[in-house]
Amino acid sequence: MSAHVPDPGPRNTPRPYGGVPPGETPPGESSTGSGAGPYRPLTRGWAKGPLLLICLLALVCALFFLAYAIMLDI
Repeated sequence: MSAHVPDPGPRNTPRPYGGVPPGETPPGESSTGSGAGPYRPLTRGWAKGPLLLICLLALVCALFFLAYAIMLDI
């Protein structure tokens, strides 16, 4: 006993949830770039100001918790 399953053509294929056949809608995104302006290479690393500020803040926090631990020990 063999079952013959017909292979329906693309027009006869049922589409779940009322899908749209291929080619009826435009692509989701364009294939061209944004073209926002001329290319500018990225600068290397962080600026010295923000990096220094973050390091200083980390040092102040470390000193605060060190002093707090010493005060709890006394």
